Parts: sequence; C-alpha cells; structure tokens
Amino acid sequence: QVQLVESGGGLVQTGGYLRLSCAASLRTFRNYVMGWFRQAPGKEREAVTAISGSGSTTYYADSVKGRFTISRDNAKNTVYLQMNGLTPEDTAVYYCASRFGGIITDMRRWDSWGQGTQVTVSS
Repeated sequence: QVQLVESGGGLVQTGGYLRLSCAASLRTFRNYVMGWFRQAPGKEREAVTAISGSGSTTYYADSVKGRFTISRDNAKNTVYLQMNGLTPEDTAVYYCASRFGGIITDMRRWDSWGQGTQVTVSS
C-alpha cells in the first residue's frame, strides 16, 4: 500500500512563504508523476501543480504560476512545494498525490493520496 505523508503546513501572514514536503513509500518513485492539490472550505479540490517522474516536465495552475515551485528528489522519494507570496486565497488543505502515467489535472485519475496538511494565510 502506497503511503504519502505531507508535512510543512502551518499559519503564515500574507506575503509569507512555506515549504511543503511529501514523503512517498513508492518502490519506484521515479516512475510516478507527483502532484499537489488543494481544497478550500466549501470548494472542490483543485490541481495546484504536478511534476513528471524525471522532473523535466511540470504543470502549474494559473493562480500559482510565478509563486509556487514544485520539485522532487528521487533519491529521497520526496516531492516538495515551495510556496512564496502567499495570500489568503491560498488557504486550504494541501494534498500530495501520485499517479502512474502522465500529468493530468483530473483528481479522479490519481492513484494515491496523502492525508493533507493545512495551510492558513492570514491577512
């Protein structure tokens, strides 16, 4: 059973930054696309960013382009999300996810999920 464990969430002021980490128990981590999704209260879960197994291809939602950066360390089975310039609109539970295949934004086609980590941005 795949385990994805997120860490790094917390409370930060507008304009601040956080770095999320997601440790994966995947045996062939480099073969999996990794992504970050978020869900704000009363809203649907949305794709934030994703990265290919090699790290050569990335996707960013328009709302986070230029502020968020996804990266991965295949030697450590870990994916990171550096979030800069945070605003209250970024407040949500952030979920790490994995899938075998290409980068897609449809959450229904992702295979495994972490438990989520809360990110709260105060104004």
